[in-house]
Amino acid sequence: MNEQELCRKRLLDLSRQADRKGIVLFSDFLNLNEQNIFHSLQKELYTTAELSGGYEQAERQMVAFIPDALYFRYDFSQKGDSDEDAIPFPIVCLQIRPLNLKFAEKLSHRDYLGAILNLGIDRSVTGDILIDEECAYLFCMQKIADFLCDNLTRIRHTTVLCQVFEGERKEIPLRTEKIEGTVASVRLDTLLALAWKTSRSSLVGMIEDGRVFVNGKCITSNGYHVKENDLISARGMGRFVYEGMLSQTKKGRYLVKLEKYV
Repeated sequence: MNEQELCRKRLLDLSRQADRKGIVLFSDFLNLNEQNIFHSLQKELYTTAELSGGYEQAERQMVAFIPDALYFRYDFSQKGDSDEDAIPFPIVCLQIRPLNLKFAEKLSHRDYLGAILNLGIDRSVTGDILIDEECAYLFCMQKIADFLCDNLTRIRHTTVLCQVFEGERKEIPLRTEKIEGTVASVRLDTLLALAWKTSRSSLVGMIEDGRVFVNGKCITSNGYHVKENDLISARGMGRFVYEGMLSQTKKGRYLVKLEKYV
């Protein structure tokens, strides 16, 4: 049985168990491929399901399988961007910062992730890692938060302190870049070309090979029409939000705005 089929069976089994036991059950953090499998199962699920990665626009996300009798008690349907902490996902945000900033190295996403995995932590229990100028924020399952706080003490040659972030998650700085430009149409390939300043033809293979996702769903059509506030992720390149159309030029082109995560 391949990994995709195992993922499919695991998600369906969680939904079945949640329905039978009348409790909310959660998946591990899903990568983009696994989220695409989840989206393909909507008609087969036994329960309602919601996604969260601990903050708005998270790439890696967990699924909550919610029996119908509990759905409105938890009020998942009414959640807003500012209410993420009130949603009962077992996600903790950890802040990782150097003990001595003066002697700290410049650490990358790969450095943080490598140090975490070297502790024997499986990638499936950790979500996104957001890098700030002086620290990083790690989203992880509640069950491993204490272990990480106790054992994540060094990244490369830098001694670090790992602790639960007590602030509002909406206050966590997200490093983004605003991009504006004109496109002939609001297609997936034209927006990707604008975001990474490359030609549409160079992106054809990436899209057709299933490496581009819109809101977690794999899209293999170059001409897919992107909607306002869609989150587009390209494996190996990054992600951005299509914020919408600003105006139309006299030549019939569209001035659009993107927010790219850097």
